[in-house]
Amino acid sequence: MPSRAPSFNPFRVLVHSPNFRLFFAGQTTSLIGTWMQQIACGWLALQLSNDAFLVGVVAAAGTLPILILSLPGGVVADRYHRLRIVTIAQALMLLEATLLWWFTWTGRITIGWLIAISLLGGIFAAFEIPARQSLFAELVGKEHVMDAIALNSSGFNFARIAGPSLAALVIAHLGIAWCFGINALSYFAVLTSLILIKLPVRESAPPGRPLHALGEALTYVRTHRLTSVLIRVVAVYSLLGIPVLTLLPVLARDVLGLNAGGYGLLMTCVGVGAMLGALGLVSAGPRLERQRALAVSSLAFPVLLILVSLSRVEAITGALLGLIGACMVVNSAVINTMLQAASPDALRGRVISVYVAVYIGTSPIGSFMSGAIARVWGAAWAIGGMAAVMLVFALWAFRRYPELRARPDAALAGAP
Repeated sequence: MPSRAPSFNPFRVLVHSPNFRLFFAGQTTSLIGTWMQQIACGWLALQLSNDAFLVGVVAAAGTLPILILSLPGGVVADRYHRLRIVTIAQALMLLEATLLWWFTWTGRITIGWLIAISLLGGIFAAFEIPARQSLFAELVGKEHVMDAIALNSSGFNFARIAGPSLAALVIAHLGIAWCFGINALSYFAVLTSLILIKLPVRESAPPGRPLHALGEALTYVRTHRLTSVLIRVVAVYSLLGIPVLTLLPVLARDVLGLNAGGYGLLMTCVGVGAMLGALGLVSAGPRLERQRALAVSSLAFPVLLILVSLSRVEAITGALLGLIGACMVVNSAVINTMLQAASPDALRGRVISVYVAVYIGTSPIGSFMSGAIARVWGAAWAIGGMAAVMLVFALWAFRRYPELRARPDAALAGAP
């Protein structure tokens, strides 16, 4: 009997998984509010400080706790009910958004309070992200993790499109405080969906010391060749590439001469490209050659960043940012999928916490670096210079490590 042709429907995982349908709907709705808050935080930091470095500090404050606490967060995710961890963390994030709304609405917000509340949100995220990322296999089954990650990325980037656009309208007509207020309200959508999800009770992890459990994961990451190489790629790209988003308000205002609406439009361009990249990824499904997608996205990303640093035309910058968004989502989704496929079930939460610590947690260092460089030489030089270093690393890494170029089966074997 001939084999059934693969489906090109990018939403096929929603058809087969009621739990993931609930998760996807609630998460995407909430993420629109999250992107509104991110846009508002960047613009508010610039208004309060008029300093590119302090804009970077605010961005770093939201991610620095992830560098420090996501590894313990992975231990918690492997020991306790992941769905419950995500639910509690999302409720605490609602509290964080409410605090931001209240301080801004009452006029009490200062750059110090903005940094402090951003730090609080980073602490909650350090425990929520590893639990949520490792929850995908429970929601859809390990064989559909790639589809779930890619489709979740499309929802994330749809929110990246809608959120900045709505933020620009809200800032213009209601004031910046209501970006935080709307984000707080959006958390009720994700909390409702999480409460409705029903998962079988997962067996508790065997008793043991948390430090031993953490050491077990770090040893695996260090000795498993494919995992080790992928984590190094993630580290460099997070350090040198992600800060383009941190410096985008400075680039928009000081290089391109745009206002808050123009900044929101540039962020929308990133989201459009990323959403299209994610939908293309999930449509490809099992036909995708992961190593080729990884190589193309890894090399194109720094080249496009260099071109952004050279552009002085809003339309060209927007188009380049769209392509950058596609590269970012393809790169991160392929690496995330390869890591989850290579990880034993008992270690998955901790391995993903290492990925999260590196991917999100090292970006504050990049934010500090980019902010310091931008303060002296300007945002364009900061983006272009860091991208040039990233390109040199990419060329070296793909030449040095055959695991990044191997056929999928051989690469996933990843023998120590």
